[in-house]
Amino acid sequence: MGYDDVLEKANEVVKKIVPQEHVITQILLEGPTVCIYTKSMDLFASGSDIVKQIAQTLHKRVSIRPDPSLLTSPKEAEEKIRQIVPEEAKITDLFFDEEQGEVTIEALSPGYAIGKEGEVQNEIKRKIGWSPKVIRAPPTASKVINEAREYLRMISSERREFLIKLGRKICRDVRGGEQFVRVTALGGFREVGRSCMILSTNESKVLIECGLAMESEDIKLPYLKVPEVLPLEQLDGIIITHAHLDHCGLLPALYKYGYDGPTYCTPPTRDLMALLLLDYIKVSHSEGKKPPFESKHIREMIKRCITLKYGETTDISPDTRLTFQNAGHILGSSIAHFHIGDGFYNIAFTGDMKYERTWLFNAAVNKFPRLESLIIESTYGGYHDIQPSRQDASDALQQIISQVLERHGKVIIPVFAVGRSQEVMLVLENAIRTQRIPPSTIYLDGMIWEATAIHTAYPEFLNSYLRTQIFQMNQNPFLSDLFKRVDSYEMRQKLCDSSEPCIVLATSGMMNAGPVLEYVKAWGRDPNNALVFVGFQAEGTAGRRIQRGLREMVLVDKGNPVKIPLNMEVVTCDGFSGHSDRMQLLNYISSLDPKPEKVIVVHGEDGRCRELASALHKKFGLETMSPQNLETVRVR
Repeated sequence: MGYDDVLEKANEVVKKIVPQEHVITQILLEGPTVCIYTKSMDLFASGSDIVKQIAQTLHKRVSIRPDPSLLTSPKEAEEKIRQIVPEEAKITDLFFDEEQGEVTIEALSPGYAIGKEGEVQNEIKRKIGWSPKVIRAPPTASKVINEAREYLRMISSERREFLIKLGRKICRDVRGGEQFVRVTALGGFREVGRSCMILSTNESKVLIECGLAMESEDIKLPYLKVPEVLPLEQLDGIIITHAHLDHCGLLPALYKYGYDGPTYCTPPTRDLMALLLLDYIKVSHSEGKKPPFESKHIREMIKRCITLKYGETTDISPDTRLTFQNAGHILGSSIAHFHIGDGFYNIAFTGDMKYERTWLFNAAVNKFPRLESLIIESTYGGYHDIQPSRQDASDALQQIISQVLERHGKVIIPVFAVGRSQEVMLVLENAIRTQRIPPSTIYLDGMIWEATAIHTAYPEFLNSYLRTQIFQMNQNPFLSDLFKRVDSYEMRQKLCDSSEPCIVLATSGMMNAGPVLEYVKAWGRDPNNALVFVGFQAEGTAGRRIQRGLREMVLVDKGNPVKIPLNMEVVTCDGFSGHSDRMQLLNYISSLDPKPEKVIVVHGEDGRCRELASALHKKFGLETMSPQNLETVRVR
C-alpha cells in the first residue's frame, strides 16, 4: 500500500468511525504515525475509544492534534494548565510546539498531571485546545536529558520535515515478487564486540546495531563497505537494542557519511547513547586519538531517533513492523521483534539479554505473538559458563565490604557507568538500610552520577518491585543520602587523603584509565583496603592482569611514573553480569512461547557460539547455526 493509498484509507476509516458533526481538518503521515488534526478535541478528550478504534483498523500509530484555530495563546494556556494540574505533580517546565499544537508538561510526579484514566490531560485539552504530552522530569538533574530535550525543541520544524519524508518512504509502493528473509553478518558473529547485521527482505533493508570492538589497541569496525549496506541511503532504518558502545559506538559515523534515516530505540537508550558517545569523543581526544565522528553527528542521530516503549509496535518499512520488549540487560535494553509481510515471517534478535530478575530489571521477555527464528547472544554460552545467582553475588559483596569496613579500610569498586554501577548501588543502599553492612558513605566518581540520573528519569523501565517502591511507596533508592558525587579534582584528592572508611564506585570498569586509578594510587599500598571486581575484565586490561596476580602497577603521579605496590586485598564477586549464563540461555529457549524453528547464535567467542548452537540442537531439536562475519543466512 503506497503513501497516497494509506492516506486515502485513513480518511475513509476516520470518516466511518468519527461522527459526522465532528470536524477533521487534515490527516497526514509523520514517520510511522497517522496524525489527525481536528476542531473537535472534546470528542477525543472525553475518554472514548475512538483513537483506539482508528489505530486498530489502520494497524498504525495514531496521534490526535488540535487544528491551529483552536489554540489559546501560550501565556493563557500556561496559566490554565497550572490551575488544572494539581500541585503534587510538581511541574518543572512547559514547552509549546505550535507546529504540532502540542504542549509538553515536564513534571516530577507525572501521574498527577495525567490523572486517573487521563482525566487531567483530557481537561487540559478541553480548556486550552493544545494537546498535552506529559513527561517525567529527572528527580536528579541530568545534563544529557536536559540538553537532548532542549535540542529537540529547537529543531522541531526540521524534525517534522524529516518525519513527513520518512512517512513517504515507509509507505512507498512495493516492488512485489517472491518474498524472502535473510540475515547478513557484519560484526559480532563468533566474537564479542562490533555487533552489526543486516535484515533483508525483497522490499527492505534494516541495519541492526552498529558497534565497535574496543578491547584491543586497534579498534575493530563492522564490515560496512559490503554491497548489502551501501549506499547508506537505501537503508530503511537502524535498530539499536541498547546503549553499550559495542552495539552503537559507530552509529554517529553513519550520519557523518550520508545516512539520514531513522534510528529506532527506547527513550532511555537514546539518552544513554548520547552520554556514552560523547564520553567516547572526550576519551579519544585525551588519549591523542581521532574519534570517527564529532558531537554534531551525535546531534544528527538524536534528531532522527524514533523512540518506542516496550510493547509498542510501529511500521519501519513497507513490509516490516518492529516491537521492542524488555531484554533485562541495562536500562532500556530491548529484544527487537520483527513481523515481516502480512503474516509472512517473524524473527527476533535478543541483543544482550539477562534471563533472571535482577536488582534493576525483570527477566527478559520470553513470550511473543509469533516467532519462527531467533538470533540469540552467547557471551556466556560455553559449557563451563555457570555464574552465581544475583542473591549469592549480593551476599558475597556484602560480606567482603563488611569485613573491610570493620577493619577501618576503604573499598574500591571499578565499574562501568551504565548497568553494574546502578545495581551495586541498590545492593549497597539496601544492605546499609537493613544494617547488613556498617553505615558508610558511598562515593560515585566518573560518569556514574549522570548515568544514574538518567535511570531516575525512567523508573517505568525498572523491575516491578522498584516501580512499586518508587511510584506507590515514594521511595527511590537512587536518591538516598548515602550517595555522594565526586564532582571535582579537589574533592577527589580530599577523599584520597581522608582516613575515614568508605566505599568508592569509580570508572573505568576494566581499570585501563579513569578516576579509579587515582584511588588505587592513594590506597593500593594498605592491606586493610580492598579492590572488588563486579564486572567482566577483558583480556589485555589492567583489571584482568590484577585478577591474575599482578601486584604492582606503574601509574602517573604529577607527570612522573610511580610504581604502586598492590598490597590491598583483591576480590572478584561474580554474578553481577548483565548477560545470561549458559543455564539461563538454555532455560530461556526452553521457556520460549512459541518455540522458534531456527536459532542463530551470535555475540560470543568462537567456541562459545558453536557450543551453545550444538547444545540447543541436541536438547531441543532446533535447527541451529553460528555464522561467521560476512556470511548471509536465508531464514525464509
